[in-house]
Amino acid sequence: MDQFIKNGIDFVSTYGGKIVLAILVLIVGYFVVKLLNKAAGKAIDRTKLDGTVKLLAKKAVKILLWVILIISVIEILGVSMSSVVAILASCGLAVGLALQGALSNLAGGLMILIFKPFKIGDYVESAGSEGTVKDISIFYTTLMTLDNKKVLVPNGDLMNATVTNFSAEELRRVDQEFKITNDIDAELVKKVLLTAAANTDGVLTEPTPFARMTAVDDDTYIFTVRAWCKTAQYWDVYYDMLENCSKALSDNGIDDPEERIAVRLVKDDGE
Repeated sequence: MDQFIKNGIDFVSTYGGKIVLAILVLIVGYFVVKLLNKAAGKAIDRTKLDGTVKLLAKKAVKILLWVILIISVIEILGVSMSSVVAILASCGLAVGLALQGALSNLAGGLMILIFKPFKIGDYVESAGSEGTVKDISIFYTTLMTLDNKKVLVPNGDLMNATVTNFSAEELRRVDQEFKITNDIDAELVKKVLLTAAANTDGVLTEPTPFARMTAVDDDTYIFTVRAWCKTAQYWDVYYDMLENCSKALSDNGIDDPEERIAVRLVKDDGE
């Protein structure tokens, strides 16, 4: 019993002051961390960062302040910092290996939120998926396809793949091709297609529409029609222009070579 009391007295005399100081530092540090965290939060709120990035930045600052405080307390207690650093490094390595995929998605999410290659409402194609962006979270980006299917794309895949943003620019170009038999006046075809494209609702006068022969395939001429429109009107203009050009060709007696073959087959059968 005497030895136990003696050991207790020795422990208190050796470590008592450090323990009391560590407790005081922990208590004072708690309030200092709260004040610094509040000040950092206000500073982050004044930036132009995305809301999710702001939230992550606040959490990162809070964790960093607490780590500094805990390390300070450990150092006051006389624990070897090299041992603490080695333990933290080992834990960090183990966690990093276990969460490699999640960390990749996290980093990708941060890059998307910071650099903004696309935003909510844009129509994009990437990593084998395409659709309208409905949500951008830390780990996944949510796309809605044209047939109303929800696709969750990992942000790590998005940042390592080519992203095509169809909504990024104000204007888009509509490209269409028409096959014409080679016994038709090319200038007439150009005029008919150009007039039909220009008269389509939504087609802009600047840049001007384009209609030219762009290829020759055996007994077939291939004409390309290009016209510009507002990005939001792209699909309406695309289908309207396709209908108008096809109707204009038919009204002017300009045949599609496949239609002519079909007519010949019908006549042959009739005979």
